[in-house]
Amino acid sequence: MQQIVNFLIKYKNTLLFLLLFFVSLVFTVQSHAYHKSKFINSANFLTGGVYNWVNNIEEYFNLKEYNTRLVEENKYLRSRLGELNNKSLDTVYQDTSSFDNPFQFTSAKVVRNQYVNIDNYILINKGKHDSIKNDLGVITSRGIVGIVEESSAGFSRVISILNSNSSISVQLKNTNHFGSLIWNGKDPNIVQLEEVPRLAPVKVGDTITTDGRSFIFPKGVPVGVVDGFNLDQNQSYYKIDVRLFNDMTNIGYVYVISNKNIDEIKSLELNE
Repeated sequence: MQQIVNFLIKYKNTLLFLLLFFVSLVFTVQSHAYHKSKFINSANFLTGGVYNWVNNIEEYFNLKEYNTRLVEENKYLRSRLGELNNKSLDTVYQDTSSFDNPFQFTSAKVVRNQYVNIDNYILINKGKHDSIKNDLGVITSRGIVGIVEESSAGFSRVISILNSNSSISVQLKNTNHFGSLIWNGKDPNIVQLEEVPRLAPVKVGDTITTDGRSFIFPKGVPVGVVDGFNLDQNQSYYKIDVRLFNDMTNIGYVYVISNKNIDEIKSLELNE
């Protein structure tokens, strides 16, 4: 204890200088928008780099699991390609640039994944340098993950579907009745589908997919299956529990979706 006291006495001037310098730096950042912006961007870069380094270590010890996922994904893609022989291109969800497909896909690695909070986010290792921008959909081969909220040069933050602010338009695959996919903050494996009219023939085990109405996700991206349901207080709409295809607690790689027609679509919507 005496050594600590002696150290503080000996270097009191230096410690006082560092304290005042830190306080002045905080005031400068808070009072000037330019400095604040630079500080936030630097913090995002450093944070993303640290998470990426930690994730690389974890990834090394999970190579067997990732290889298993790749085998499953190859199986899935082969089955989808097989469907092209029997269905028109307009009815098949596909990840390929060889067809006239408005959706383009960029692969990315998840470097941080939150799932225990009420508002969860995912950090991926692709950003503006990779043409990643706000409002792009994020999926895996198993289903949807979220929507890009903000991007820096090399990283992007994604609003997870496990977020109280997330609301995605989805549908019952067999009937095309649609509603809003939200999360009540409880089980990371179960999300909620609301605003589906009572006339819809809902059954446990029914598949839920994206409906293509938002122009963020292609129509037909898998979401999950109906786990249970009941009517709301007014007996007008179903409140449906959906068990996700994705294990949101264990996501390694994702695809970011961009719609090359989105600017044209938005310009028409603005002129309505």
